[in-house]
Amino acid sequence: MSWNDFYQRRDILEAALRQAGHHPGDPLSLDEIPGATKYFATEDELLVALRYKWNQVLSGHLRAEMTDPDYADQDLALDRVEAVTRAWNSATAEHETLRAVLDAALERCPALIPSHEAELRTLALTAGLADGKEPAEEITKVGSAFATLLRHGRHAKPARRRSPMGHLLRLLAPSA
Repeated sequence: MSWNDFYQRRDILEAALRQAGHHPGDPLSLDEIPGATKYFATEDELLVALRYKWNQVLSGHLRAEMTDPDYADQDLALDRVEAVTRAWNSATAEHETLRAVLDAALERCPALIPSHEAELRTLALTAGLADGKEPAEEITKVGSAFATLLRHGRHAKPARRRSPMGHLLRLLAPSA
């Protein structure tokens, strides 16, 4: 794939998300997206490309949260759950239409299921809710339950970031 093809595909994905903005649950019409039929033969192919885009977004947010220096000395499960929750919430907030399109298309596009299940396992493992030695099916179930909680708790007040320096300052100066 040339750089020109890369940029054209990127523009098509953005146009597909703009088209889906008003009704993310509706199927994507390749004929209504300029240039889409040149790069994608079916809606499924377009959805798989959108899924890849989501994977990149979520992975970036997870990496940023999990490498946060505030958590470098901590390995508590609760902190990992909070970090994954913040990552998922921020990725979803920034790419709300993309997430809605993928959620709505999951039932009609079986090609999305393997990467969706991989995302569920990633959430469960990264949050420390499952162990990599467990069967993949069990990890997927745990990830599914966690993802359900993430979706329903998304508009709840986010957990505050805990800064060891801030905690130390509060101990030294109770009025701080």
